Amino acid sequence: MKAMIMAAGRGERMRPLTDRQPKPLLMVGAKPIIVHLLENLRDAGFSDIVINVAHLGSQIIDYLGDGRRFGVSIVYSDEGETPLETAGGIIRALPLLGNKPFLVVNGDIATNFPFKTLKQGEIDLAHLVLVNNPEHHPSGDFGFDGDLLSDHAAEKYTFSGIGLYHPALFAESQQGPLKLAPILREAMRLNRVSGERFNGFWMDIGTPQRLKELDHLYQQRGTHHV
Repeated sequence: MKAMIMAAGRGERMRPLTDRQPKPLLMVGAKPIIVHLLENLRDAGFSDIVINVAHLGSQIIDYLGDGRRFGVSIVYSDEGETPLETAGGIIRALPLLGNKPFLVVNGDIATNFPFKTLKQGEIDLAHLVLVNNPEHHPSGDFGFDGDLLSDHAAEKYTFSGIGLYHPALFAESQQGPLKLAPILREAMRLNRVSGERFNGFWMDIGTPQRLKELDHLYQQRGTHHV
């Protein structure tokens, strides 16, 4: 199974840190954010990685190269200077991802989620990993209706930025800037999105303050104990 890391965002909430450096290359625990993710994916058996880039993306390509020194094989989907949003970025990269289900991970999260468990999963159109709502997102995104996900559940959790997708999920979508949530909500309405809840370590590295918190956490515990 191939994996895609979403790394094309401008990181507006991280400014001024992201004015001259793309967010995935910001250092945390003595490594760039994206390297932690790459290593987690590699250790879980994902060796074919697609990374989308846009704003300052050449820096990511220069740093990671073909991925060999990290034990993976990387190909890039370059969106130019203007990012295509999450769904738009995935659609642009579909020719690189093949015709089977693939994993997509946001490039600005830190987690000890066991990615290996997703390689065995059978999915319909999508399978999302949800986490408990963080302070900055108290209302959550989606909830459970049995094993399926719903946009109308009474209790909602936060989408972790970790999901499995079948290419057919995007069959009706056009190229260009496009958000993922409306596509997922339509698939949920058709009862075609499953999900699971993860209670382990997860953080959205969305602001300089959270970057600092995570760096401190890594220094205190070591990256293998987070």
